[in-house]
Amino acid sequence: MSDPANAGAKALFLKAAGIAGDFRARLGEHLHKPSRDYAASLDAFSGELPDFGPPMDEVLEDLAKRAEPGLHLMAGPRFFGWVIGGSHPIGVAADILTSAWSQNAGNHIATPSASAAETIAAGWMLDLLGLPPECSVGFVTGATIANFTCLAAARGAVLREHGWDPDSRGLFGAPPINVLIGDDAHTTVFSALQFLGLGHDRVQRIATDDEGRILREAMQRALETADGPLIVILQAGQINTGACDDFSALVPLAKARGAWVHIDGAFGLWAQASSQRQALTAGVERADSWATDGHKWLQTPYDCGYAIVRDEVAHRRAMTIAASFLPVSEGERDPSHYVPELSRRARGFATWAILRHLGRKGVADLVNRACASAKHIAAIVSKEPGIAVMNEVVLNQVVLRFGADLTADEADALTDRTIAAVQSQGVIFAGGALWHGMRVMRISVTNYQTDADQAGIAGQEIIRAYRAARSSTTD
Repeated sequence: MSDPANAGAKALFLKAAGIAGDFRARLGEHLHKPSRDYAASLDAFSGELPDFGPPMDEVLEDLAKRAEPGLHLMAGPRFFGWVIGGSHPIGVAADILTSAWSQNAGNHIATPSASAAETIAAGWMLDLLGLPPECSVGFVTGATIANFTCLAAARGAVLREHGWDPDSRGLFGAPPINVLIGDDAHTTVFSALQFLGLGHDRVQRIATDDEGRILREAMQRALETADGPLIVILQAGQINTGACDDFSALVPLAKARGAWVHIDGAFGLWAQASSQRQALTAGVERADSWATDGHKWLQTPYDCGYAIVRDEVAHRRAMTIAASFLPVSEGERDPSHYVPELSRRARGFATWAILRHLGRKGVADLVNRACASAKHIAAIVSKEPGIAVMNEVVLNQVVLRFGADLTADEADALTDRTIAAVQSQGVIFAGGALWHGMRVMRISVTNYQTDADQAGIAGQEIIRAYRAARSSTTD
């Protein structure tokens, strides 16, 4: 005999799936902008907390009605504002099951399937990315915490080499750690260093070239004067240009000085999955740790990132949470051994499902298509007088400057007006950034649906917005 409560839950889940399916089916019909701002959204969600609320199905319908006008079309094929994947349907579907299964992915005794999915998906990922098979992988929220986790392992390892155990003794009285990092590194890496007590301003920033790549000579000079515990942070995929550091040259230099080498590869590490792009990341496998995202190029739903560490013992020592009430599983991989969380969702299911569906060739095709679309956009807009492509388009990033024939201040103003014109129409979404002291538009092509046709629409829309913004200054 069926339980009425369970029958009600099934109907509710089917309704939720129907609402989600309808929303995703209409992606092509929506503008790439919310139709309601934050203040109006506050009004839409406001109200007194009732003593007794409406039935669940009414609440669900009400939630969708209130939320959708304030949703950005981040899953859309022409969302280029940040490096954000489109949440592939198979990943979303697996994530729905993950929520329904309600597994706390802490250890494999309590959640065998969740733990097994992570273990297998981790192995697939290491193989796909060409990283050492002995690496441990922690499934975290995203690249910020992946960087934090890897750098926590690095902090412990380099200090123990100098006779200090930070896990038991903390940092009070510890030998100072030298951290070398590129001048154009992502801001979240500096945040991770801050969280770890290493300071975001105490680090030594190394000069970079016009694309944001660390200059070998500058790194060499910094390494020659570095003394004591040493961490070197390199980058696969500069957030504006997509450029990658020269790992083949820099990693051996750093290792020769006894450094732990960490790679922030939030999106650029996925170049490893493509034979057409692997040259950009040659030598990356020689590092000690790597941070990357699933919810960028792999198209998993939020939140999903991966902390990858060559030294599994250092990884465990930095992250393992032990307590008398937790099951002990000697010699086995427990998910919580590699992340700064004990209670968390089972991120391995969505990762496993996407990798299983796309396969090796599917991931490579996804990366290649995004890179080709980025080049297509750059080729279209570069033909328009006054629009300058400011970077070498090597991955999925395009940096645009408007008013190349104007003064710096005039070009800054015109660039901002062009961005505003693009965002106001909502045909595409692109954002602005400050790059080497100049205002620019940044295009990030990361969605699995973006192809040459979508790129063509984007290129023409950028030109239209630029012409409109420019003509407004001469009227």
